[in-house]
Amino acid sequence: MLFFVRNRIIGGVMNKINQTIFAFIDSQNLNLGVKSQGWLLDFSRFRIFLKDKYGVEQAFLFIGYVRDNQHLYTHLQKAGYICVFKPTLEINKNKTIKIKGNVDAELVLHTMIEFPNYEKAIIVSGDGDFHCLIEYLEQQNKLFKIIVPNFKFSSLLKKFSQFIVNIGLFKDKLKK
Repeated sequence: MLFFVRNRIIGGVMNKINQTIFAFIDSQNLNLGVKSQGWLLDFSRFRIFLKDKYGVEQAFLFIGYVRDNQHLYTHLQKAGYICVFKPTLEINKNKTIKIKGNVDAELVLHTMIEFPNYEKAIIVSGDGDFHCLIEYLEQQNKLFKIIVPNFKFSSLLKKFSQFIVNIGLFKDKLKK
C-alpha cells in the first residue's frame, strides 16, 4: 500500500496542506484601489482565488455597516467571507453626505484575536496604517502575503516587498 503526502505550491513555496492561512481584508482599501485602476473586483471570484492560490481557510472582510446594503452583506457571506462590521458615520460635507467607516482598528484587533488560530496571515490592503501589524506578523514568522490593490500603496510597506503581491496581476481572473 502506498501513502502520499499531499503538498501544494503556494506563492512559489512548498506548503503543507494542513497549514492554516487566514486573510484579513480592508474592503474599502481593496474596493477603491481596484476602482482607481479602472476595473471592478468580483468579490466571489476573489474568495475562490484566495482559497485556490493561497490556501486561505478563513477570509475576514472588514467593512462599514450601512443598513441599506444588507443584500451586499448577504452576498459576501454566501461567497465565504466572515464579515466584520464597523459602525459608520454620515458626514455632511458641502451639502454632500459622505459615509465614513474606517476599519483599520478592527482589522488589527481581529488579526490579533485570531493569532493562535492560524500559521500564516495575508493582509489585503496597501494602507501604511497596518505597518506595525505587518512588522509584528513578520517578526513572528506569520506573515505570508500582503495583497495590495494598486501600485500606489504606502511607502511604509516597501520594506516588506518580498511579501507584496499586486492584485492587478490577476485582473483577468478577478474582474466583474
